[in-house]
Amino acid sequence: MPTGACGINCDVCGLNMSGLCSSCGPGTSHEARLKMEAQRRLLGAACPILECAATNRVPHCLSGCEYFPCENYESGPYPFSQGYLTMQRRRRREKPLDPSPLGAKISVPLQFWDEIRERDVAIVCDNAQVRHFKKSRTNPYAGLLVDVFADTVLVDLEGRCLRRYSEGFWKRAEYPLLELLTLVYLLNAGPAEPTERVVGPAELKEGHFFQGPHALPVDAVAKRFGADLDGFRAAAAAIGGQAVEMADAAFKILPFPKIPVYFLVWAGDDEFAPRASILFDSSVELHLKADAAWGVASLAAKSLIRKAITGENPF
Repeated sequence: MPTGACGINCDVCGLNMSGLCSSCGPGTSHEARLKMEAQRRLLGAACPILECAATNRVPHCLSGCEYFPCENYESGPYPFSQGYLTMQRRRRREKPLDPSPLGAKISVPLQFWDEIRERDVAIVCDNAQVRHFKKSRTNPYAGLLVDVFADTVLVDLEGRCLRRYSEGFWKRAEYPLLELLTLVYLLNAGPAEPTERVVGPAELKEGHFFQGPHALPVDAVAKRFGADLDGFRAAAAAIGGQAVEMADAAFKILPFPKIPVYFLVWAGDDEFAPRASILFDSSVELHLKADAAWGVASLAAKSLIRKAITGENPF
């Protein structure tokens, strides 16, 4: 297939038609591997766009990567102009800001904010292992500080929003999925501590929920990391994960303080395809219903893959 990972169609290029240049092919193709080998041999390095697409198993950036256009396109003079990249960013922002793992637009019920404001702050902090953040002369906000992955968010109870600390200020974080799951966690976390007993979703009382459209995104994890265990380890560690002795590579990740989620990856070989599992601490059902546990695990998977592809924080 002559269309390269970057989107250039070599079918209509005179260089390719005259035999002076070969197509890079899609990022998942044999042609891509051959092209990168030639580039490293002749130029000392492979095209960063093609290398990224191959590493992340993306055939074409424009259609297969939700992070297009990324810095790989910004840093070079080609294949696209700044005008084209600006248009792509603008048009892509017209999509729903933060869809659910199933693609639906997320809305956060205002009643959740009302309920959390009515709770005893000390009890919420103790149950959810979060911290009370008080207003002062130098701080205009009041709320709860919640550790999320390797970062901290401020649940602004008066402003009814999440905030992240950046460049000396608590800036509003527009991430509806995280906002919804954070409020659900704060409202439902109980006194129980993690048991350190790892279970599969089917072992939970509501295990039937994790089927069909609510199956955990293990295929996406296996696809991204089955041939890149080092990338998996680096991304998991970067979002606060702790390595555990399971599978070929495995990490315990904390989306929220009392909700450990375990990611296990087995590398593929000539006989078997890569595999992945997503597991929970058995205490998860004491804090969250199945739909919320599924949402948290899906958020963790999305954050892990985003960190590997872009190097950016998950939210």
